[in-house]
Amino acid sequence: MAFDRYYKKKNDNFQNRKKDSDNRRDFSKEERSEPRTDLIIGRNAVREALKSGRPADSLLVERGDKGGAILPLIAECKEKGIIVKEVDSKKLDFMCGHANHQGVIMIAAAHEYSTVEAILQEAEDKNEPPFIVICDSLEDPHNLGAIIRTAECCGVHGIIIPERRSVSLSGIVGKTSAGALEYVKVARVTNLTSTIKELKEKGIWVYAADMDGQDFRKTDFSGPCAIVIGSEGAGISRLVKENCDVVVSIPMKGKINSLNASVAAAVLLFEAANKR
Repeated sequence: MAFDRYYKKKNDNFQNRKKDSDNRRDFSKEERSEPRTDLIIGRNAVREALKSGRPADSLLVERGDKGGAILPLIAECKEKGIIVKEVDSKKLDFMCGHANHQGVIMIAAAHEYSTVEAILQEAEDKNEPPFIVICDSLEDPHNLGAIIRTAECCGVHGIIIPERRSVSLSGIVGKTSAGALEYVKVARVTNLTSTIKELKEKGIWVYAADMDGQDFRKTDFSGPCAIVIGSEGAGISRLVKENCDVVVSIPMKGKINSLNASVAAAVLLFEAANKR
């Protein structure tokens, strides 16, 4: 019996350590690598931020904590289109340095999100064919920031990102964009595939950047166009790719067969800008 208790205790300790390790791995790259300056911590602070109309990306609520003070915050966030996520309490502790978060943290956005309609309206106001970038589930905030910076330099009218499984407009994105975020509209949509179909109905050609496409240098980007950049690891999702009009690729001469997402975007955007 003593041995059984010993091994049970040892196994419980192992499982607890494993659970803590899993929680740490669940933190995004952004949360692990750089100190957060975009966190609004605690119920009162979140309430005042919402009241002031501060742009917000998401509300993180401790899993299982649905106390009376938190319910109105959740309802208001949902009404304003702010994503609400339930997370483990250890994640909240880690993110705020074990400050008293009271079961809730809001992640402020570096800039207010725009809409697809506003992006198209900007192109119309400039009397230019729409020039759009679609980012399919980018995970690295540095990549999104770099793409926003390049987009501004190339005359892109706006960028579209998905609500889920994607980096958002965090402080790191704003910093990496070197101020370009102030000039480039970024819209966040619930379904990229549906958005692509709507863009095509408006006469916009959608080009997917992937390894098995035609040479981008032989592609005509001169009309209304949207260029889709895939995620760092998986690339463009199957359904998104299937709904694009053309697949384009960047020929490689070295032993590495792919570029960083933001570098690939820069190559394609400058080529498209040149042909426009």
